[in-house]
Amino acid sequence: MESSPVILLSIAYRGKQNIMTVSCHLSMDFSPMVGCMLGPWDTSYHTLLKTKECVLSIPGADLLKTAVAIGNCSGSEVDKFAKFGLTPYPAAKVKAPLIGECLKNLECKLVKKITVQGNELFVLQGVAAWHNPQRKDQRTFHARGDGHFIVDGKTHNLRRRMTSWQDCI
Repeated sequence: MESSPVILLSIAYRGKQNIMTVSCHLSMDFSPMVGCMLGPWDTSYHTLLKTKECVLSIPGADLLKTAVAIGNCSGSEVDKFAKFGLTPYPAAKVKAPLIGECLKNLECKLVKKITVQGNELFVLQGVAAWHNPQRKDQRTFHARGDGHFIVDGKTHNLRRRMTSWQDCI
């Protein structure tokens, strides 16, 4: 199972917007820095190299089938916002669009591209974050591999039981 929820990556270049599904990504720091694995077969790969910016969006569990469908077609052949009924909203600090139906959106700038064992890791720095307070269901989903996914379940709040880590500093 991938450790982080499946995300959608949106880009924009010369008036054209695109979305791709990403399940292979990781949090890289306590700041909003994210690493995403992309390949040159993806339309968004080349656009991200040109524009050096994107938006990472976290879809809710209700968008699971949509996220899979987005990953199964090419942005060079279809307008994914129109095809899947998603709403692009202007971002504050990048030209790539926010996705209105998602739980959260993180505007990002490309920091570096690193080749790791033949794969391309894009290091992205978050520059602005948005959440959708109208979404009642905050569940996300994770890829387990081979077309299987798991949807988040019940959340347990154990904050009261957490130790006082400030005493350790």
